[in-house]
Amino acid sequence: MYSDDRAILATKTEFNGKTEVNQENERFPDLADLPPELGLAVLSHLNATDLCLAACVWNDLAHDEMLWMGLCKSQWGYSSIYHAAGNPLKSYRKIYLQLDEGSLTFCADADMGMEYFFKYGLIRNDPKEIARFFHCTEHLNSQQMQNYLDKRGDVLEHLISLQNFNNQFLPNALRTLLSRTLAPNDHGNYLHVLLEKFSRRFCDCNQHLELLPDTVYIVSFSLIMLSVDLASPHVKNKMSKREFIRNVRRAVGHRIDDEWCGHMYDNVYLRGHVAPC
Repeated sequence: MYSDDRAILATKTEFNGKTEVNQENERFPDLADLPPELGLAVLSHLNATDLCLAACVWNDLAHDEMLWMGLCKSQWGYSSIYHAAGNPLKSYRKIYLQLDEGSLTFCADADMGMEYFFKYGLIRNDPKEIARFFHCTEHLNSQQMQNYLDKRGDVLEHLISLQNFNNQFLPNALRTLLSRTLAPNDHGNYLHVLLEKFSRRFCDCNQHLELLPDTVYIVSFSLIMLSVDLASPHVKNKMSKREFIRNVRRAVGHRIDDEWCGHMYDNVYLRGHVAPC
């Protein structure tokens, strides 16, 4: 019996030893012991918050400029400061923090946010630069962007010119536009200006359709009205396809392809609102 106890004890000791070795082998490796390129590859999967935490352990790796440049450009694809001349020592970590602060300010008040961006040279006060910044980020509040664009028609013009509507079905192109610029709840001047600029751009991108900007404008407005009609629970008698085609034909004032109008009706009916609710 005594010998059996010793055998069991030896077995347990051996098992525990192997377990400790396995746990040691499975422990996450110290990034400082890896080649720098491997350590950076691991840290490149972290967001800004986690990267700051990682800096508490791997300070040099976590402050690498390439990591912070990647974070900047993944969230704000374009900023004037990226291409600023005469500033070779700029810190992308500092730029990230400033862009983040500016975006938070913009989401509360667009004018104050833009003043912050201009003050720190993150965006040049130029319509084309502002439009490119808006076009390359999704971290700005849509309502605040609408408020700003409502007062800056020059920026709106350039922003729409950056959109690529080549070979897009009109309702889908309209969704793309309104997902970025946000249609207002009312149908004031901003919506008319927005659709006017969109119609010209859509025709430029799809010249093979031989559509006039005025036609695209009327049809686009009709699609918004249709999507509101179909989506609203307060409208009991929904517009039929035949009614939509007849209304569009009457509004355009000349012969328009009924089949094309029917396909647009089906698109809105099946896919839903062309503007985000």
